[in-house]
Amino acid sequence: MGNALLRVENLTLHFRASKGVVQAVDEVSFNLDRNQALVILGESGCGKTSLSRAILRLLPRNVHTYSGKVWLNDTELMALDDETYRKDIRWVKISMVPQAAMNSLNPVIRVGEQVAEPMIAHYGVKKEALEQARKVFRTVGVPEDFMSRYAFELSGGMRQRVAIAMSLVTSPDVVLLDEPTSALDVLTQANIMNTLKQIRQGTETSFILITHDIATSSELATHVAIMYAGQIVEYADATNFFTAPLHPYSQKLMASVPTLRQTKNLEFIPGRPPSLVNLPTGCRFAERCPSRFGKCEKDPPTTMLDDGRRVKCWLHTR
Repeated sequence: MGNALLRVENLTLHFRASKGVVQAVDEVSFNLDRNQALVILGESGCGKTSLSRAILRLLPRNVHTYSGKVWLNDTELMALDDETYRKDIRWVKISMVPQAAMNSLNPVIRVGEQVAEPMIAHYGVKKEALEQARKVFRTVGVPEDFMSRYAFELSGGMRQRVAIAMSLVTSPDVVLLDEPTSALDVLTQANIMNTLKQIRQGTETSFILITHDIATSSELATHVAIMYAGQIVEYADATNFFTAPLHPYSQKLMASVPTLRQTKNLEFIPGRPPSLVNLPTGCRFAERCPSRFGKCEKDPPTTMLDDGRRVKCWLHTR
C-alpha cells in the first residue's frame, strides 16, 4: 500500500430496490498518489458514479450494504462519524464535480458567490472566500468579471469551468469528476481536459475522473481503472494500459475507439452487461468474452503482475 494519498480497500455499496439488491460497487480497491489522475472507465450502469458517492459518503436512504476501508493521508475515513466527515473531509479534502454539474448552478445567485460558498460554509470568512474564488476563476480560465454574472449568462463550457472552480476553492487533496465533459462540444471538451491537465501539473491536487470516453480521458490519465458490473477488472498506469490492455473487456473497449494515425476495423462488444441485481456466479464478463473457457464459470482472482498492473481474469492467473 505504501504512502498513497488515497487508499480504497474492498469498498462495497449495495442498494435495496424493488427487484432486489443492486450490487453497484463490489469490493473495489485502488490507490491514488498525490498529483496523480486516475481515470475510471466503463459502460453506463457499471457502478462508476456509485463508487464516487461511496468515497464521498453521499449515500441514498436505500443502502443495503456499505463497507470497506478508505484512507486519506492515513486517516481512516469510514471510522469518522457523519458530522466529522462533513466538517473535515467532504468538500475540504475531497470534493466533487457531479454529473451535469453545469446545470446544477443556482440561477438566482451570482456564480462568484456560489464558488465561494464552500469556503464560507467551512471557514466562515466571506471576504477571503471571494478572493479565493477570484483566484480559482483565473486557474480554470474564467475571466474575473464573470464572478458577478449569473449561470444563465454563461455558455455550457464556462458553466462547467465554474463547477470545477467550486470543487477547487478549498484546495482539496482529491477532486472527483463525474463525466465532466458530457453534453459539451468536442472543442470545449478538449479545452476543459487541457485545463484540468494544467491544474494537476501546477498544483498537488489529485483527480479521479469517471467517464466512458476513452479518447478524451487519455489526455489527463496517469493511471486507468476499468470497471465492469461493479468491479474493477483491470488497473494499470496509463502508458501500459493504452499501449496494451490485458483484460478482454479492456481490449474490446480499446478496439472500439477510432484512431487518427492508423486505419483499423472498429470492433464492438456483443450482448450487454449483466443486471447488477442478478449477477452471474463466475466471471461477470464471461458471456460476452471471446476468450471464454472452462475456468470462467468460477469468479477469477485479481492477479498482481510484475509491472504493477492488476487484472481480474483467469487468463492472467499464475
